[in-house]
Amino acid sequence: MKTLIKLEILRVLRNRKFMFFSVIYPPVLFLLLTAGQDAHTKLDGLGITVVAYYMVAMCAFGAMTAVLLGNAERIAREREKGWVRQLRLTALPGRGYVTAKIASAATISLPSIILVMLVAASVKQVRLDAWQWAGILLCSWAGSFVFAALGVAIGYVATADVARPIAMIAYFVLAALGGLWAPFTLFPGWLQTIADYLPARPYAALGQAIEFGSAPHLRDIAVLAVYLVLFAGGAAWMYRKDTAKA
Repeated sequence: MKTLIKLEILRVLRNRKFMFFSVIYPPVLFLLLTAGQDAHTKLDGLGITVVAYYMVAMCAFGAMTAVLLGNAERIAREREKGWVRQLRLTALPGRGYVTAKIASAATISLPSIILVMLVAASVKQVRLDAWQWAGILLCSWAGSFVFAALGVAIGYVATADVARPIAMIAYFVLAALGGLWAPFTLFPGWLQTIADYLPARPYAALGQAIEFGSAPHLRDIAVLAVYLVLFAGGAAWMYRKDTAKA
């Protein structure tokens, strides 16, 4: 399994076009969303600054871009080309396959998160304590595993022709309802309630809780943990099911 993880990580890092898009796009979008805003303008209803809110939102959005869009289509194409069938002939368990895919996806989410934070600190003068920077980085990276697992599940369910459209729909819907493009406080109450139980909103809430100087809420962690088990477990089950048929 370790060998496959290393192989998957190297394959992702060699895709320069996808790496460029995944790493550069989120900080550029962050600068566009915060254009004209200074580091002291607070967001109504939340008590944190607009810049700080969008910094965490774009860390989450960038990670989702990296792990969800690339993973789904790539896995679907690997299935069509027979690579997954070859893996099923080995002793690799389903959890090993899913772990390797999640690990490789998480590798490219980390540079994007770091770059957004660097731009926020250097260009927008966001100032936080050292533990807050570290906490936001860790939460944004760890939370991206949920969406990496979703990408694996989509890639294993869909064909190569439809995997990308499905991933794009999931990507945009989750990002919008998660308040990554616009503050979720602008949503009506009923929509905020729904968003709290979808993965993107709890994901962004992890880092925003740290910006307030507190630990992430247990409910947000629990929601993400449930989705991670659901997505990763589903992908592993489908892998084992195909193995039984092989």
